[in-house]
Amino acid sequence: MRIVMAGASGLIGTSMSETFRNAGHEVVSLVRREPASASQIRWDPAAGRLDPQALAGADAVVNLSGAGIGDRPWTRKRVDELFSSRLGPTRTLTKAMRQLDSPPPVFISQSGSGYYGDAGNTVLRENAPQGAGTLARICGQWEAAAAEAPPGVRVVVTRTGVVLSRSGGALGRLLPLIRLGVGGPLGNGRQFWPWVTLPDVSSAFLFLLESEVSGPVNVCAPEEADVNALVASLAHALHRPAALRVPAPVLRLVMRELAEELLLASQRVEPAVLSGAGFTWQHPTLARAVRWVAAKDEPGQD
Repeated sequence: MRIVMAGASGLIGTSMSETFRNAGHEVVSLVRREPASASQIRWDPAAGRLDPQALAGADAVVNLSGAGIGDRPWTRKRVDELFSSRLGPTRTLTKAMRQLDSPPPVFISQSGSGYYGDAGNTVLRENAPQGAGTLARICGQWEAAAAEAPPGVRVVVTRTGVVLSRSGGALGRLLPLIRLGVGGPLGNGRQFWPWVTLPDVSSAFLFLLESEVSGPVNVCAPEEADVNALVASLAHALHRPAALRVPAPVLRLVMRELAEELLLASQRVEPAVLSGAGFTWQHPTLARAVRWVAAKDEPGQD
């Protein structure tokens, strides 16, 4: 399978490219600079420029483009960038597809669990309504842009949860604190975070490429966890305390809207489509996930 990827150089994209190649697939990366090899093609998504022939003959397009949600404070300029860095590349890809007589048959475009907004304890399957807030609007418009792919293309939008990795990603700032013994829950800690390990994200995308699934797909582990459980499990796996809770008012004061939507919002997400389609997780439980994060896997276990 020939797979064209946008956003292949990020944490998720790097892992995913390796997973695809290990499965025997060819990966072509879209880059904004001069290509360094034959496996790279230059594009300019901000200007909407991509030669449609870059997608000709591809079996699938995977879109991971987007500026980091929690990398910087949410100023007006930054929020505009969060929108444009997702909508521009997605629209550029679907426009190029529409210019081909035979577009790639599969388009997997990233979205996020932020689509659901703050939903409290409500169980969220893929048919749950869009929530309120900036993240929900970003994800809703992002998914609508992916739906502009031409008729006949199988479109999948992946509502990915908090990605657990051994470095970087959603826990990039929290993990070092926990390792030092000065981390702890955020707010009251009873908010649900849909979580998934980095290897399972890559495996899920590979599974979706090779399946017949279409539409929204929740990409998270089948075992739910609130922030209290997540932080406590990570701390236990790292043999560190996690007693320094950060109160919600402090988070709101320091991080404003970013804290409200990214840290304090509750999303009790269920991966109903993946489960129903027969996907197998490498780390289906929090216990196995944190063991992997702490790099304590035993041969033959995970």
